[in-house]
Amino acid sequence: MSRHSSAETPANTIDGAALGARPRRWAQRLLARLGWQLALAVPPGPRVLVVVYPHTSNWDFPLGILARFACGWPIHWIGKHTLFRGPVGRLFRSWGGIPIDRSRPGGFVEGMVEAFTSGPVCIVAIAPEGTRSYVPCWKSGFYRIALAAGVPVGLGFIDYATRRMGILDYVSLSGDSAADMARIRDAYAGVAGLRPEHAGEIRFGDRPGASRDHA
Repeated sequence: MSRHSSAETPANTIDGAALGARPRRWAQRLLARLGWQLALAVPPGPRVLVVVYPHTSNWDFPLGILARFACGWPIHWIGKHTLFRGPVGRLFRSWGGIPIDRSRPGGFVEGMVEAFTSGPVCIVAIAPEGTRSYVPCWKSGFYRIALAAGVPVGLGFIDYATRRMGILDYVSLSGDSAADMARIRDAYAGVAGLRPEHAGEIRFGDRPGASRDHA
């Protein structure tokens, strides 16, 4: 697995022309007023799958949406389908949300691979734990999507200990899931969620090539 190493860059100094970035200054100011710093490694290209870890609190969602507006990147994000009901669902879709019903696996990985390969720009964020409650391991959907689409994985984070969030780095998967996850685990060392006891271990509980289609 190769690592795309980049210095962290404030959102308002990133050259986002290739991404069509539209940073919102109101969001940048609000993040600063709340005491948060946005730190983003410059992406290696216009197609990236971003994992967001750790996901341990309801507060992660509004902070993540605020970060999306602050950086201005056209980030799509995966959320459980129950979030997308009624008028709120239409709002979330306008903010880049993509619903997924985990009780109905089938076609999600293939659909996401097609999305990555069909457009000039595609940035998708996903919480590999799948829930803010404790789970013992990560779901492997992100790995299968990134590997099949040939896109790097951005290591998104929300660190409540330092009040910093963004993207630590980018990695290209080798297909050796154990080695890839070991390197991802090393990159996240020291990052703390709001409820650290809810953070899942950075490992897979199933083979990435297994038949499950959950994200």
